[in-house]
Amino acid sequence: VGIEIDVARVPQRETGMSPYEIMLSESQERMLFIVRQGREAEVEQIFEKWDLHAVKIGAVTDDGLLRVRDHGRVVAEIPNRALAEEGPVYNRPILRPADLDERKTLNLMALQPSPPAVEVLIRLLASPQIASKRWVYRQYDHMVRTNTIVSAGMGAGVVRVKGTSRALVFSVDGNGRYCSLDPHQGGMLAVAESARNVACVGGLPLGATNCLNFGNPEKPEVMWQLAQCVEGIGDACRALDIPITGGNVSLYNETAGLAIQPTPVIGVVGVVSDATRALGRVFRHEGDMVVLLGESRADLGGSEYLKLIHQRVAGEPPMLDLEAEYALQQFLVSVIADGLLESAHDCAEGGSAVTLAECCFESGGIGLEVSLPPVCFDDDVPDELALAGTLFGETASRVVASVAESETAELLSRAGDAGVPARVVGRTGGGRFRLSVDGASAIDCSLAEIEYVWAHGLTRYFVGRVA
Repeated sequence: VGIEIDVARVPQRETGMSPYEIMLSESQERMLFIVRQGREAEVEQIFEKWDLHAVKIGAVTDDGLLRVRDHGRVVAEIPNRALAEEGPVYNRPILRPADLDERKTLNLMALQPSPPAVEVLIRLLASPQIASKRWVYRQYDHMVRTNTIVSAGMGAGVVRVKGTSRALVFSVDGNGRYCSLDPHQGGMLAVAESARNVACVGGLPLGATNCLNFGNPEKPEVMWQLAQCVEGIGDACRALDIPITGGNVSLYNETAGLAIQPTPVIGVVGVVSDATRALGRVFRHEGDMVVLLGESRADLGGSEYLKLIHQRVAGEPPMLDLEAEYALQQFLVSVIADGLLESAHDCAEGGSAVTLAECCFESGGIGLEVSLPPVCFDDDVPDELALAGTLFGETASRVVASVAESETAELLSRAGDAGVPARVVGRTGGGRFRLSVDGASAIDCSLAEIEYVWAHGLTRYFVGRVA
C-alpha cells in the first residue's frame, strides 16, 4: 500500500516551517494512527476529551507510493518499498568471540562448596536483581490515577480500560548474563519471560517492543552479539505470535573500552478480557494447593546463584522450547479466564526457591510447605550442588500457581489436555517458609525474616554504596 499526507494539516508549534522540516522534525508526544474509514469522529472525540490534538492528515492508498503534499502541491513522492523492504542495510564485519566456548564451559566439580541453602536464599533475596523494587516504583505514580488493578511489584502491571470490562497488561524483561553466554538464546528467553509475566496475570500477549543495549557495533564481536540477539528475538516472537511494534537501540555503551553485557530489554503488552479475573503473584488463601507448571532441569548456567555465590558468569543459559512455552502461556490465559487459579508467578532469577518465597511476600503472612522433586545432573556432583540445582536452577517455561483444593483435579486435567506438565508440590499456610526436596528438609525459616531481607535489599544496596 501507499500513503498520502498533506503537511499543511499537521499541527505545528512553530510558524513558517518548510515541508522538509515538518517531515524530519523529532518533536515528542506524537503518534500516527491508521483509523477505519468512517470512524474518524470517534477518535477525535476521545482526543478532545483529554485536550489533545487529533487531526486527519492523509489517507492510505493503493499505489505503493509515499506522497507528501503541501497545501495540495506534491513536494515528495517515493516508492514505499524503497524505504522499507529495499532500504539500505549495514553489512558490518561479524565475528564470534574467541573466548565464548571457554565462558560457556562450566565445570561444576571445580566450584567451591555451596553454603547452606537457607543462607543462599537470603543472599539471593537481598541481591539487587531479585530484591523488591519498591524503592524505585514508590517514587512515581504507580497507581496511574487509581486505574492500577494489580499493583506494582505483584507481577506484570495491569491497568483498567475505563468504560470496558478489559484491562491492559505490561511487562519488561531482559537478562544480560544469558545474552553474554548465548545471545541468540538470551534474546529468545527475554521475549518468553516478558510474555510469560503477562500470561501469569491472565493477559493474552499481543505485541512487543524492544530496547537493544550493546557496546560498540563497529567491533565485530559486538556486532555478532547484536545480530544473534535480534535473530533470537525474531524467532521467539514468531513462535509466540507476538509482533514487534517498535523499539530503539542504545549502542556504544562502553567504559575504557569494556562493553556492557549485551542486554535486549523486551516489553510485552497484552489484554485481560475480564479485568476482575486478573491475578497477582501472591498467595491469597491459607490451605490452597501449590502447583508447579512446567518441567525443572539442572540449569545453573548463567544463573543468579552462580554469579552471586560463586562469582561466575559461565555455562549454557537455560534452553527454551518455544512450543512448550507457547502451550504454557495459552494454558495460563485460558484457566485464569475461567477463574481456576488463585495466583500465578513465573520462575525466573533465583529459580524455584526464590519464586516460592516471592509468592509468600506481601501476602499478609501466608507461608507454605512444599516438597520439590530433585533435578538430575548428567554427572555426579556434590550433594549441596545437586540441591542448589533443584532450588536455584533457572529452567525456563515454569510457573508456580496456587489453586483451591476443590479445583485442583480440574486444573491438572486441563493441564494434561494442553500438554503442560503440572504437579502438586505443597500447600499454603502458616507463618513459616518450609521447603524440602524429595521429602528431605532443605529450608525452614521464618517468613517474616526472609521477607524483610527481600523488602529492604535494594535500599540497603544503594545506601551501602553511597556510604
